[in-house]
Amino acid sequence: MLNDLQKEILQLKEQKNAIILAHNYQTRDIQEIADFLGDSLELCIKASEITDSDLVVFCGVDFMAETAAILNPEKKIVLPDREAECPMAHMLPASDIRKAKEKYPNAAVVLYVNTMAEAKAEADILCTSSNAVAVVESLSEDQILFGPDMNLAGFVRGQVDKEIIPLPEEGHCYVHKMFHTGDVVFMREKYPDAVLLVHPECDPEVQDDADEVLSTGGMMNYVAQSERKTFIIGTEVDMVTRLKHENPDKIIIPLLSEAICENMKLHTLEKVKQSLLTQEYRITVDKEVADKARNAVEGMLRVSIR
Repeated sequence: MLNDLQKEILQLKEQKNAIILAHNYQTRDIQEIADFLGDSLELCIKASEITDSDLVVFCGVDFMAETAAILNPEKKIVLPDREAECPMAHMLPASDIRKAKEKYPNAAVVLYVNTMAEAKAEADILCTSSNAVAVVESLSEDQILFGPDMNLAGFVRGQVDKEIIPLPEEGHCYVHKMFHTGDVVFMREKYPDAVLLVHPECDPEVQDDADEVLSTGGMMNYVAQSERKTFIIGTEVDMVTRLKHENPDKIIIPLLSEAICENMKLHTLEKVKQSLLTQEYRITVDKEVADKARNAVEGMLRVSIR
């Protein structure tokens, strides 16, 4: 049952010819009003398909809205809260990539979509946690500069026969760094029959202890298709919110209830309403930067969609 504010937002959305995109880490009240809910890859694909909406309200973090702006330069892309930044995306400035290219001239540059537009403009191709291995394998180069998440870089390294060089060496997601092997031991003892699913941004030892290492989209598919009934989820807590809602017959438990992305949680229903009314925090990308970055985004989409 939607509350009055949610109903008001949906009416405004129709009046403004808007679409609301939301990441899986948004709270339940925002998930309920989204036209499309997904992980980074799913949101990229959806952003590339927008044709009949004038306004996109992006309930995610800055790099996601930038990606939508890169793919839709003629549309208004707005963030409900301008301070919703991804700390990991800011760990890899474009200048560092240029220096690494000089040091490794024969390497291809694969950047996680969790990067800012100026960094994307330096990439040969982008990836997400769900398609990183496929993207790297699609390239002819044997040496890959990969950033900014060191744990995703390690995950890819274990599955390809290529040299993976992380950029920067310590790039990470502060939420996924919260998980430790002690959390795994505790939850395994408490729920011995549960399947443990963790995100590839988790530390290697946590990945090693998991039953499956999956993107959030991969988690959605796994839980929906599995005959098992109990699942422990090692990623941001509101992924559990979505999984519970879409799998009411299953038991979904967070590996760590404190694993909260405070940046994602800056968005609220009140701010979504305000963004529809004022379109205040519009996200734009310099045309030259956007044109270069678009090639890298579209390269990723070609690999993913095929």
